[in-house]
Amino acid sequence: MRYELMFPDQIRKALDKDWPAAMAVGVLEYHSEHCCVGVDTLLVTKAIEELEKKMDMVVLPPFYYAAGSYVVNSPERNGTVHVPPATLLPFAKDLFRSLLRIGFRNLHVFIHHQSENFSDGMPTDLAFKLGAREAIFEFLEKTRGESWWGDSSMQDYYKSSAVNDNPFSWIRIHPFINEACQKEFPIDHAGEQETSLMMAFCPEGVDMKRFTDENWYAKAAMHANLEYGAKARKMILDGIEKALRQQ
Repeated sequence: MRYELMFPDQIRKALDKDWPAAMAVGVLEYHSEHCCVGVDTLLVTKAIEELEKKMDMVVLPPFYYAAGSYVVNSPERNGTVHVPPATLLPFAKDLFRSLLRIGFRNLHVFIHHQSENFSDGMPTDLAFKLGAREAIFEFLEKTRGESWWGDSSMQDYYKSSAVNDNPFSWIRIHPFINEACQKEFPIDHAGEQETSLMMAFCPEGVDMKRFTDENWYAKAAMHANLEYGAKARKMILDGIEKALRQQ
C-alpha cells in the first residue's frame, strides 16, 4: 500500500503484522540523450510497485534528490541535480527517526546510483546508512536507556538467528541490483544494461530515436533490447523480494 494513501488504522495493521516498508532512493542525472534523467530512481520505484502487487507491504514515497555528482556531465542544460552527502545525512537521520517513532521495524531502502561497489559505499548510500545507524542508536538510548546493550536481556545478542531480533536490522539499506545479479548483468551508465532495464521497467523513459554515440559510456546502448532487460528484471525482482521477505 502506498503510505501517502493509507489511513491510520491501515498503518497500525501494517505495523502489527510487521509488513516490510520499502523506499526507493535515487537521483536525477544526465543519462545521455536517449534516457530520461530519472532513470536511477524510476527503476527502483517501478520494481517496488511491481512487488506490491504480490505481497503485503508499505510503499514509502520515493526520494529523487540524492548525490548525483557531476562526474558524467555538467548540470547546465543537462539536468543533473546534486545534493551533497553532508546535506543528505541529517535528512536521512530525521526521516528514520520519524519512521521509528511511528513504529516501523522492518524498513528497506533500495538505492540505484553508483552502487557497483555497494559494500565499500558511495556518497548517497553511505549517508543513508549512517543516518539509519545514528537514528537507531538515538532511539534505543531514549527508549531503553544508555546501557541498553549491556543489560542482561541482551545476553543472546550474538546468538540470535532471527534478523528482527537485532535492532540494527530495523532499517536495511540495499543496492537495487544485488551482487549476484550484477555479475550476470554488469552495471553501466545508459549503456546496454541500463537502457534495457528501462525498456523492461519504464519504457516511457527511454527513446532510442534520441540516441547518440557521442558519449563513450552510452555507445553500448545500441545493443539494448527488451529480452535482455526482461531477464535482468526478473532476477532483480527476485532479489528485492527475497530481501523484503527476510526475517
